[in-house]
Amino acid sequence: MPTLSPQQLEQIHRYWQASNYLAAAQIYLQDNPLLKMPLQANHIKPRLLGHWGTSPGLNFIYVHLNRLIRDTAANILYICGPGHGAPAMLANAYLEGTYTELYPAVTQDEKGMRLFFRQFSTPGGIPSHVSAHTPGSIHEGGELGYSLTHAFGAVFDNPDLLAACVVGDGEAETGPLAGSWKSIQFLNPARDGAVLPILHLNGYKISGPTVMARMPDEALEALFRGYGYEPLFVNGLDPLPAHLAMANALDEAYTRIKTIQDIARNQTETGGQLLRWPLIVLRTPKGWTGPKEWKGKQIEGSFRAHQVPLMDVKKDPAQLALLEEWLLSYAPDTLFDANGQLIPELAALPPQGDKRMSANLHANGGQLRQPLQLPDFREYALPLDAPGITTGESTVQLGKYLRDVFVLNDKQQHFRLFCPDETNSNRLQAVFEATNRCTMEPVLGTDDHLSPDGRVMEVLSEHLCQGWLEGYLLTGRHGIFPCYEAFVTIVDSMFNQHAKWLKTCQELPWRHSIASLNYLLTSHAWRQDHNGYSHQGPGFIDTVVNKKSSVIRIYLPPDANCLLSVMDHCLRSKNYVNLVVAGKQPELQWLDMKAAERHCAQGASVWEWAGNDEGQAPDVVLACAGDVPTLETVAAAWLLRKHLPALKVRVVNVVDLMSLSPQAYHPHGLPPEMFTQLFTDNAQVIFAFHGYVRIIHDLVHGRPDPARFHVRGFIEEGTTTTPFDMVVLNNMSRYHLAMEAIRRVPAIQAEAATALAYFNAQLEKHRTYIREHLEDMPEITDWKWE
Repeated sequence: MPTLSPQQLEQIHRYWQASNYLAAAQIYLQDNPLLKMPLQANHIKPRLLGHWGTSPGLNFIYVHLNRLIRDTAANILYICGPGHGAPAMLANAYLEGTYTELYPAVTQDEKGMRLFFRQFSTPGGIPSHVSAHTPGSIHEGGELGYSLTHAFGAVFDNPDLLAACVVGDGEAETGPLAGSWKSIQFLNPARDGAVLPILHLNGYKISGPTVMARMPDEALEALFRGYGYEPLFVNGLDPLPAHLAMANALDEAYTRIKTIQDIARNQTETGGQLLRWPLIVLRTPKGWTGPKEWKGKQIEGSFRAHQVPLMDVKKDPAQLALLEEWLLSYAPDTLFDANGQLIPELAALPPQGDKRMSANLHANGGQLRQPLQLPDFREYALPLDAPGITTGESTVQLGKYLRDVFVLNDKQQHFRLFCPDETNSNRLQAVFEATNRCTMEPVLGTDDHLSPDGRVMEVLSEHLCQGWLEGYLLTGRHGIFPCYEAFVTIVDSMFNQHAKWLKTCQELPWRHSIASLNYLLTSHAWRQDHNGYSHQGPGFIDTVVNKKSSVIRIYLPPDANCLLSVMDHCLRSKNYVNLVVAGKQPELQWLDMKAAERHCAQGASVWEWAGNDEGQAPDVVLACAGDVPTLETVAAAWLLRKHLPALKVRVVNVVDLMSLSPQAYHPHGLPPEMFTQLFTDNAQVIFAFHGYVRIIHDLVHGRPDPARFHVRGFIEEGTTTTPFDMVVLNNMSRYHLAMEAIRRVPAIQAEAATALAYFNAQLEKHRTYIREHLEDMPEITDWKWE
């Protein structure tokens, strides 16, 4: 029996026509919004930008989801995978009134409609892709591939939320999207919401066919059943039968979802039948309802409908006439009244209030965000009697802290850990005292801390972890993303898109603050004992440092207590991307907790105990950022004090990388007077850095005499070797730093010959020793600060 009555069918079709009209008119019109007069060239925008091809299909899905919400009171978040579909998303936000609520100048009348059209893809207006400006959106639409992983992140711990995720067939070809289908193996219907993927196959990318659109239904069914879905097929060509088919498919999908959730939440028996999550495959022509052809070349149903189907309407009267025929085919005078308002019977179709998908609270997740309950990080401090004597593992201490974050937020269920590698490998294993790894697959006796209710999300896909976490944060929750440093660069593009999103949201007063995205890079370039050159790459710092200063923060804590202080700060922060780089291996610890707090609050400080300048003007400054560079720098200062005690050495440690930047470029930049207190205005600075050396040169540009900064860091030399050999290969060892300091102080040259000879001899001894003994020299492995 059809889901829709004849009256419903007619109203849904007419509402679809209204949204299609608005989508097309946004691309073309700057005036005459209701076509009350014959269309003329001066009514057309001077630059035609935007994408029509996917818009009618998105509108089709939207109006049917509205009907489902009205019938069931479902809480549905519309996630638009085709980022080019902004005309559709904006059209529906306008029809629902949300757009006017957020942009009051764009009223729901003829004047407002004219402004609405003029705003689209024009200077000072709204971008042509789905963006933060678009009500109801939760991600930037410029890059494809992330819609489905965002949808799953959004519904984790949101038991009443249904994310209707439209996956474009072009997007379906991307690696991240292809990996996202497996997310149902991590979706627990007892505590999570549901995702309804709607694979929208309209046949073409910008100029070529899409893979899945050319696959027959039988092949698609086999593929998705293999993933664990039950596909429902809707073929849209003739609109009226398509409306009926879509309504029936949505009702069946929704019923199946509620049945799965009821079974999981109420222990209902299934009779041994495995229920699969539904998925809708919707086939429609590209540019559906648009112009059929131009000069004998097909438009609707071809790649020519992808962007602007008729490009020369302003100059070609025949094209202008065809555009007018196209727009009038929607009969706008029967959809909008003389004042430009949607007629009452159509205005009554969408849901009301925050049931509107364009006003869904989860699409502006800061409205729902609750503060994370955090333990006192000081209780996890490593006690130190003196610097450089105690050995500890920084991430082990952090793991204990994160364990108790899970405990304190158990009832709220708004914190998760997303890890593509392995939580134990990153030395965060203490979290398993409070929670488990999540899986919906069978659990075997050989498994370790694995259960459906686990809150540690481990999957060997950086894309999935990043996307899940983004979706989780964007809908008002909190999380952390530990990752191997070399492989986090896999998500460079995803980070870029999220950072752009945050930057834009900060400029929109109606966007509420969300929790920061927190990266913890642990298995870093300098300690890859089990791996080698393939795992040695600190390039993610370069990616992050170039984003807007209002968004990014970069921390390199040198020891466990600094890591605890930094991470507590990051978990409390909002609207940032926080990058924290900290080693997981046993290493010397430098600061007690009180000193660590002061150091992290300032961002950089002089370690007076490590130098011998005694507050006087130093001959040379040894600076460092990162745990391994800190070790080598302090050891270099020790060597210089021992072999050249007359040389006045100052040691400066930098924990907040952006503190090096002038304040004009980053809000964390040290004030000029404080920068001078640390580095002086003229002393030579030997800087040992965790990453690629050019970053430090870029950051200190604009500081006094930046040419005096001589940076040692990763210079793309590596292999499977000993820890000390890694710093030797990259000319950042304590001996290299000490010799560089000597070279930069002419007055000390005469008495430095013996020390230089010793340092060079030690380097040669090292090379011989590791090849014979396969480990570092005792004077390296057993070294402590005296």
